[in-house]
Formats: sequence, structure tokens, C-alpha cells
Amino acid sequence: MTDTTHTNGRPRAILPALEKIYLPLDSLAETLLRVLAGALLVTHGYGKILDPFGTVGMVEGLGFYPGVFWSPLLAATEFFGGIFIAIGLLTRPAAFAATIVLLVTVYFHGIALGEGLGGAEKSILWAAITFFFAIRGANSHSVDAKLGKQF
Repeated sequence: MTDTTHTNGRPRAILPALEKIYLPLDSLAETLLRVLAGALLVTHGYGKILDPFGTVGMVEGLGFYPGVFWSPLLAATEFFGGIFIAIGLLTRPAAFAATIVLLVTVYFHGIALGEGLGGAEKSILWAAITFFFAIRGANSHSVDAKLGKQF
């Protein structure tokens, strides 16, 4: 029987000539996804970090009391967690916290606001991306890798 996988555990390409193109880009694509996800979380959390108590009413409306505790935590998770994800520092805990926040937004848009799947789909996609990094961690292009340790 012929070996159908690479040493990295991925299936061999149907068109082997293309492996020269996409195998070297594998790590870069993962890094790009992590950096973009983190950077976009930062931009989403920027307004919240400027006014950390601005979402007190919203979080209490979702049942998170006291809002004066949860609102700044939401702001910090999005803003600082986004920075950590982007640079790959403490990637797993930052991505796990972001995943929890995003699952709440799935509930908020999909159920609380009654928007259904159409309203929750971006949050579902975001949660899947952050969950990937919560499980996988950062790759070799990260501060975690430079430190030689991951959480």
C-alpha cells in the first residue's frame, strides 16, 4: 500500500506540483488568520476599552450581574485578548476567553435579539476561529514560540 500522508500528517496532494506552492505557505496562512483575528478583536474592543462601563446595561440585559464587573471584563477580553492573540502571547487562554465572549454573542444575536442564524453567523465563525487557536495554540511565528513555552 502506498503512503498517502506527509510527515506532517496531512494527505498528499492530488496534484503534487502544487505542494511546492502551498506547503511552505501553510504556517504563514495560519499566522495570518491568527493575526487578523486578533487585530479585528482589538478594533472591536477599542471603543469598549475607552468606555469600559459603557456596556453595563447590555451585559445585565443578558443576565450577567453585576454589569460593573462584566462590562470591563468584556472590554479587556476583546481589546487585550485580541492583542495577545495577534502577537501569539498566552494564545490559548486569550483565545479561550474570546471564544466564551463570542458564544455569548451567538446567544445575544441569535436568540435574545431574535435574529436567528443570519444574525449569529459572524459570531459563530469568530467563535470557531478563536476555538481553533484555543485548542491549537500559536505556531512558530509567535511570542509563545520565541519564549519556548505555551500555556
